[in-house]
Amino acid sequence: MRLTRAGYFADFLVYPLLLGLLAWLSLDHEVVHERLLWLAAAAAGVAVWTLIEYILHRYVLHGVPPLRQMHARHHASPTELIGTPSWFSVAVFGGLVFAPLVHWAQASIAYGATAGLMLGYLWYVAVHHATHHRRARLGSYLHRAKLRHAVHHHAQEPCNFGVTTSLWDRVFGTASP
Repeated sequence: MRLTRAGYFADFLVYPLLLGLLAWLSLDHEVVHERLLWLAAAAAGVAVWTLIEYILHRYVLHGVPPLRQMHARHHASPTELIGTPSWFSVAVFGGLVFAPLVHWAQASIAYGATAGLMLGYLWYVAVHHATHHRRARLGSYLHRAKLRHAVHHHAQEPCNFGVTTSLWDRVFGTASP
């Protein structure tokens, strides 16, 4: 959906604060084992985010009405401030990720996995914004992401659904040739 400037950039304030809180709540322990569990869960969360990003982009944003129509607006006007409101994404992370995890796993794992998923999401938001609004040094990670994403926006056949990585497009055969 089209957001105000403040609404569009809110993720860049909200998520670092939440990530800091989750890290502080878990890493403020003296037990090294707990810290290692948190770090492992956070790393797993970042990795899992890349698959979630691919699935959401390919099957939800390109398949589910009315989200498909909203996403089509982004394709038509890629520099407009179109995105997911922070209040919604935070509610999803809290209700669909953290709440079940905190009941299913120990706190270090729940906090770490949630932090990893949120970090992955923040990375996605930053990279996606940069692909449409920033210049990139030739050959850099951002330059490659910009090229992949530009092909996604302009290809005849749907492809390149991954924004932060091309891994899942290669795995599922949706990478542009």
